[in-house]
Amino acid sequence: MAPPWDDFRLVKAIANHGGLTAAAARLGINHSTAFRRLAAIEASVGARLFERLRAGYAATQAGMAMVEAAGAMEETAARFARDVAGRASEPTGLLRITAPSGLVTDLLMPILADFRTRCPGIRLDVVVSDDALNLSRRDADVAVRASNDPPQNLFGRRLSTVGWALYGRADDTDRDPRRADWVAPSEQVGDGRFLRFVAEHGDPDRIVMQLNTVAGLCEAVEAGIGIGLLPCLSADRRPGLRRLRPPDPHFADGLWMLTHPDLRHSVRVRAFMDFVGDAVVALRPVIEGRTANDGTG
Repeated sequence: MAPPWDDFRLVKAIANHGGLTAAAARLGINHSTAFRRLAAIEASVGARLFERLRAGYAATQAGMAMVEAAGAMEETAARFARDVAGRASEPTGLLRITAPSGLVTDLLMPILADFRTRCPGIRLDVVVSDDALNLSRRDADVAVRASNDPPQNLFGRRLSTVGWALYGRADDTDRDPRRADWVAPSEQVGDGRFLRFVAEHGDPDRIVMQLNTVAGLCEAVEAGIGIGLLPCLSADRRPGLRRLRPPDPHFADGLWMLTHPDLRHSVRVRAFMDFVGDAVVALRPVIEGRTANDGTG
């Protein structure tokens, strides 16, 4: 008798996360439950599925075979869900959207409210994340992302360019970047280009705060911790901030809306992408930073 689907899910989660604790959290169960279920699965299939190592759980040959089978089952289920979504005749049902926090709060939320008025039959599940979710597995139906290199396997539309500029507090009279303290994302964000900008225009030794994400940058500069590169969309709406330089073209990422090719003809996906895409395009001057005066005079 073949193991049930939940057994495959558990084994795949343990292999993906390298241990029971993270796998259990991912599946919404506790550690002891995961431990007992894994022991029962191994007894049922008559094979050891993982080597218990100090560094974590490493799948055996039998375990890898079960992981591969689980992946194939996930893809089949996802393909079925995409096909069903594409056959719907009315824009109704659940639509999962993923976007970074800054885009959700400063750009998308009013547009999503208007979309809900237009399509009240659609329920929105917004996943706020900087990570690239797997659209093939239906982790999300539509992704809104800032990127100059979107995945080639996805269908999408370039909506705008995301402008970035150097900002400081509006009440700070000394705006010389060489003498200022800085706030900047850490090296792993943007392939280190933020730190290279500081090295070119300021003093790296005066970076007094680093963040591992762009979230919180505006708040840090507005609080007076230091000057920093900020997205114009977020910073220009804050009266406590003022631009020190015009938008820098080296930080101009494309703003994309993406979906899986199998979903491009889904009624609700098409309705969302058409409505939201047109609304975002209308805001290009704001997103690209072309609507504010630069405090460089």
